[in-house]
Amino acid sequence: MIVAVSFLVACGSPKKDKNKGEDNNVESINILVKGSDTVLPLAQKLAEEYMKKNKSVSITIVGGGSGVGIAALLDGTTDIAMASRSLKQDEKLKLNQNKKEIVEFNLANDALSVVVNKENPVRQLTREQLEGIFTGKITNWKEVGGKDLKIIFYSRETSSGTYEFFREHVLDKKNFGNQALLMPATGAIVQSVSQTKGSIGYIGLAYESNEVATIDVSYDGGKTFVTPSVAAAQDKTYPISRPLFFYFDKQTEPKLKAFLDYTISTEGQAIVQEIGYVPLTK
Repeated sequence: MIVAVSFLVACGSPKKDKNKGEDNNVESINILVKGSDTVLPLAQKLAEEYMKKNKSVSITIVGGGSGVGIAALLDGTTDIAMASRSLKQDEKLKLNQNKKEIVEFNLANDALSVVVNKENPVRQLTREQLEGIFTGKITNWKEVGGKDLKIIFYSRETSSGTYEFFREHVLDKKNFGNQALLMPATGAIVQSVSQTKGSIGYIGLAYESNEVATIDVSYDGGKTFVTPSVAAAQDKTYPISRPLFFYFDKQTEPKLKAFLDYTISTEGQAIVQEIGYVPLTK
């Protein structure tokens, strides 16, 4: 009997996977992240690298815009909402009404680049000129030193945090002009500007492409023009910079903590800089 019992205990003991060094009985963790298309490429890369080291964790990343992510957080259909803006007052009220204690987590920073078609000779614009273009008051490139050519301007759609940030910090809270062509994703703006003469749009720094030309921006009436870059965003000389956020319900924090810690670790912040975003510290 002693021999038999010993055999049963040995058979019932959990085995270690020698290759992974992990317990085969470790419970798998599934995390859904939804929202900002600006944060999307960064979250995808961070999740990819994290899952390589943590085989029991599965992280799914879905875009759609900051508003989409926050709405999903409100109705409980995502674990993390990605956002390129802070919560609006009405969103905070709805979350409070649903008795959700939401945590704001700054994982990186970003700069917005204003881009034009490569055939456009204009390479510098003041904030006031950008306001005039995107509100529809300036309609021809000759008004800002360019060719006699109609201006076509692209914007993200209204659910986008990038749309909200650009409206507040570049347009001085004025509304976009009725002529604005609203795009569902940042990549669509890059493609449209690259294919359309006379066009202009705005994108996250990480989406910069050789297919379009970048505009230097002045916030001091044309005295100083600054090119968007990671370095210029870090030292705050480039004026169109912003934080990027994860939002989540505090009740889910234990499930998310290890991944969140990874995003702001030395390795995580190296990934932030590697793919064109602005790390939290130099």
